[in-house]
Amino acid sequence: MTRLLLTVDEAAEALAISRAKLYQLMASGSVAYVRIDRSRRIPVSALEAFVTALTELAEKEVAA
Repeated sequence: MTRLLLTVDEAAEALAISRAKLYQLMASGSVAYVRIDRSRRIPVSALEAFVTALTELAEKEVAA
């Protein structure tokens, strides 16, 4: 079964960024997350949406 939610450590590793940077992105609303009790989990779909948004932004900058 494919996992739907990742820990902060797993999500940071998947994005190849630090945990601190991921927490900043979560705090700013750039990366969505859910709370389960006291734990934060990042949906895989939120990581995909974040990467898509970054890619679209980069394409717009190149086209401009």
